[in-house]
Amino acid sequence: MSPLNRREDAVRRMLEGAPPSVPPDLYVDVVRRGSRMLRRRKAARRLLWLLLLAAAVAFVVWASMARPWVEPPSETTPPLTGW
Repeated sequence: MSPLNRREDAVRRMLEGAPPSVPPDLYVDVVRRGSRMLRRRKAARRLLWLLLLAAAVAFVVWASMARPWVEPPSETTPPLTGW
């Protein structure tokens, strides 16, 4: 029997045997970590939406006060003639 056949037989025995044992508290730990990760993602998403909303409100307030679309008044006056 060659070393390759021995390895192959060993792998087959491992795969056909009982599944490897998993610690019983592993499932509880994984669920706890997963739910924590989901809560953090949800909180981060809400924070980003809140920041976006605050930026939009700040822009609207600035635009209504500064009116960047209106042409500024003329700095010089035309000469007065004919008086």
